[in-house]
Amino acid sequence: MKKSIIIANWKMNLSFQEAKILAKKIIKATKEFSSSYNSEVVICPPFMSLPAVVKFFGPKKNFLFCGAQDCFWEEQGGFTGEISPVYLKETGCDYVILGHSERRNILKETDEMVHKKVRAALNSGLIPIICVGETREEREKGLKEQIIISQITHALEGIRLNSHQKIIFAYEPVWVIGSGQAINPYEAEYMSKIIKQRMIDLYPLPIVNNNLRIVYGGSVDTRTIKDFLKQETIKGVLVGGASLKAEEFIKMCKMI
Repeated sequence: MKKSIIIANWKMNLSFQEAKILAKKIIKATKEFSSSYNSEVVICPPFMSLPAVVKFFGPKKNFLFCGAQDCFWEEQGGFTGEISPVYLKETGCDYVILGHSERRNILKETDEMVHKKVRAALNSGLIPIICVGETREEREKGLKEQIIISQITHALEGIRLNSHQKIIFAYEPVWVIGSGQAINPYEAEYMSKIIKQRMIDLYPLPIVNNNLRIVYGGSVDTRTIKDFLKQETIKGVLVGGASLKAEEFIKMCKMI
């Protein structure tokens, strides 16, 4: 049985000192159940805070891991302002969020760009957390399944996964992110099954069963997390705003 996972996306929030304080609170609170915890907690702080948070977590990674909020598709070169996946791995990252709707919408990140980033992340030994989701307009036009299938297909086109490479898909309906209102858990489960079926179309079943996890993201908090985790296909959550509140996020870690 795959471990459940809770991923904290701190986005462009928290100063360097605030990030360290929040990381310390999470580490201190989770020590009490660290010996028996059968899930994973991934913290994705802003880039400047990554080395400090990684240092707090230490070399022994029992269930606490660090992730980045993005990476570039080349290891090095004349790419001002970008972050190399190799640097992230060397810093101590294990995960990286790719294709988040905020990057797709605000920074006009395309499916082709996401694809190249996924390939680079896998080549660097990172586990990509690939965000997929439809807008309200696409949903109202009856295109939600088509959009998700298209995003998955473009993200993984031509990529062969080996038995050691893992992928997480985060289903994030764009129209609920930041709204404070999560979608019906049964709807999230339906869309997660669409994701899994497309992966079965692309890869051998053992790879899908052992190397793929699907999580839900979009206004998840302590009120809604259990309803999503009860679903058969959903193996975790991607948390935004609620992960910035120490008590709230720690409570969610215990619930998962």
